[in-house]
Amino acid sequence: MRVALVHDWLNQMGGAEAVLEALVEAFPGAPIYTSIYARDRMPSHYRSWEIHTTWLDAMPFIHRRHPLYLPFYPLAFDGLNLSGYDVVISNKSGFCHGVVTGASTVHLCYCLTPTRYVWAYEEYIAREGLPGPMRRLLRPLIALLRLWDRMAADRVDAFIAISREVARRIRKFYRRPSILLHPPVEVQRFHLSSRAEEYFLIVSRLIPYKRIDLAIEAFNRLRRPLVIVGDGRDRRRLERLAGPTITFLGRVPTEQLADLYARCRAFIFPGVEDFGIAPVEAMAAGRPVIAFAGGGALDTVVEGLTGVFFDAPTPESLAEAVRRFEDMRFDPRAIRCHAEQFDKRVFQEKIKKIAELAWEAARQGRDVEQVLLAEWGASLP
Repeated sequence: MRVALVHDWLNQMGGAEAVLEALVEAFPGAPIYTSIYARDRMPSHYRSWEIHTTWLDAMPFIHRRHPLYLPFYPLAFDGLNLSGYDVVISNKSGFCHGVVTGASTVHLCYCLTPTRYVWAYEEYIAREGLPGPMRRLLRPLIALLRLWDRMAADRVDAFIAISREVARRIRKFYRRPSILLHPPVEVQRFHLSSRAEEYFLIVSRLIPYKRIDLAIEAFNRLRRPLVIVGDGRDRRRLERLAGPTITFLGRVPTEQLADLYARCRAFIFPGVEDFGIAPVEAMAAGRPVIAFAGGGALDTVVEGLTGVFFDAPTPESLAEAVRRFEDMRFDPRAIRCHAEQFDKRVFQEKIKKIAELAWEAARQGRDVEQVLLAEWGASLP
């Protein structure tokens, strides 16, 4: 089974790259096709991979300013013909599902989300603070990208959603069913601690849609200690909002992060995410999660067993959930056991089975999507 992997861009580390690393381990030797590759900004072990880029990789400043080339990514992926492979797996949050494949090639799209700034443009741009005139100028371009994105989805034989929230978006925007496979989490990196301290914890990139500001306002009112790990362009604004009980640590080493997870009183997850790996990492350390009741958290947090939800995206609702949490008791070992279903090894075993099943179905002339839905079940009724 000749497998190729497709990724949107390789110029920064994030959740998509964690998925790619797990895919590379699951399919050793599979080449990777991507729009751009900034070797100096990516881990050194990537240099041992077979990575192919598009003509976009030669464009000025693209490795550090890749959003400036937004209109050109569809053209770049349109130019990638991967018909020589049996199975193509696109790891998509942007436009990489638009690669061309032949009639005998199975294209599986592991969909992190339908392209966010195309399908949720107004919401996305409002949080980014783009001026009104620029928003209006971009709307015709976004309309064209939306049309291309919808048509490119028809090139995919079967969609795999990372959460029920993403499955709903696939159904709404692409009019396609999907099967569900949660993304990989390095559960074995985290450990239980015999003691928990009084601080609550956030681990996140500090950008507007993560809603760290909501948590800061809640903890300013609660006067409880909150530790925030991570960095981003919103950090300065958030630091101005923060009261004396809130501490910013920036980025921390892996070992220190594992210890912070293990000793926190609870993990705070205030935004709406496509999945949300950090809450699962906290649960791998046996710590409960206080999460907004939306997005991927609904797939990972179990009310009363591994955490509690708050229902409104307001400081008042989060503060009330924290107070309710303080009157509850949680079993760290039960929380850890729940997290193990999201372990990277589970993901790798399942994605290999999905690829083999899809390839065999195609060789038998059967409908790949229908076979996978019958075997795995649709991610939504």
